[in-house]
Amino acid sequence: MSAAAKAHPMSTNDSWTVAGRTFTSRLIVGTGKYKDFEQNAAALVASGAEIITVAVRRVNVANPDAPMLTDYIDPKKYTYLPNTAGCFTADDAIRTLRLAREAGGWDLVKLEVLGEARTLYPDMRETLKATEILAKEGFLPMVYCVDDPIAAKQLEDAGAVAVMPLGAPIGSGLGIQNRVTIRLIVEGAKVPVLVDAGVGTASDAAVGMELGCDGILMNTAIAEAKDPIRMARAMKLAVEAGREAYLAGRMGRRMYADPSSPLAGLI
Repeated sequence: MSAAAKAHPMSTNDSWTVAGRTFTSRLIVGTGKYKDFEQNAAALVASGAEIITVAVRRVNVANPDAPMLTDYIDPKKYTYLPNTAGCFTADDAIRTLRLAREAGGWDLVKLEVLGEARTLYPDMRETLKATEILAKEGFLPMVYCVDDPIAAKQLEDAGAVAVMPLGAPIGSGLGIQNRVTIRLIVEGAKVPVLVDAGVGTASDAAVGMELGCDGILMNTAIAEAKDPIRMARAMKLAVEAGREAYLAGRMGRRMYADPSSPLAGLI
C-alpha cells in the first residue's frame, strides 16, 4: 500500500482544507463563457463543485436591475471565490479584491496578475507583490502561478493559502504540459496545490489528481464543451478517479514487458 493510501484509508470521506475551510469536492469551476446563468448553474450542480470562481471585473455584483449570478447560484450554498481575471498589475488586483470584500465580505480570494494578453501567463513579480500585501490586509489568497516549484514556494512564504500552477495556457485545453514540475510543487508545498488553467477534457483532470494535486480548477473545458452539463459530470468523475488512483499508488514503470501470468512451469 502506498504512503498516500495509508494516510487516507477511507477515501470515501476524503476531504481537503484550505485556510481552515473544509470541502468534499476537489473540483472548482468558473462562471465565464456559458450561454446564460441557467446553464452555468446546471453545470455547477452536475460538477458537484462547492467552490465557484467569480471574475469581479466582469460579473455584476452590485446592480440589482440587471441579472445577477447570485439569483441563480446561492452564495449561502456555494463558496464564491472572487478572482482578479483581467488584472495586469498588482495594484489593479489589490484594488479589485478590496472592492470584492466591500461588496460581499469575501476574504478567501483567487489572485491572478497577468503578464500579457497574448499568453495570459502570470507576471510573477507582480503576483508576489500582491500576495504579500493582500496577506497583510487579512485576505486569504489562492494564487495562480507558473509551474515552477521555486516560485510556488516563494508565494507560500509570502502568505498564499494555496498555490495554483497552470497546466497550460488559460483556455487552451492542451492539458498538463509539464508533469515533472507539477509533481515537484506538490512534493514541496505545505499548502494545497491545485492545477489552474489548461484542462481540456476529463483525462487532463485525472492526470492532475494522479500527480497528487489537492484539486483542479477549470472553466472553459466545461463551458465550451458541446454538452457542458455532461462534461461537468465527466469532470466530477475524472477528479474522483484521479484522486483514487493517487491514493491507491500506481504500479512501477518498467522498461520491458512483465507477463501477468508467470511463464515458469508451463507445459
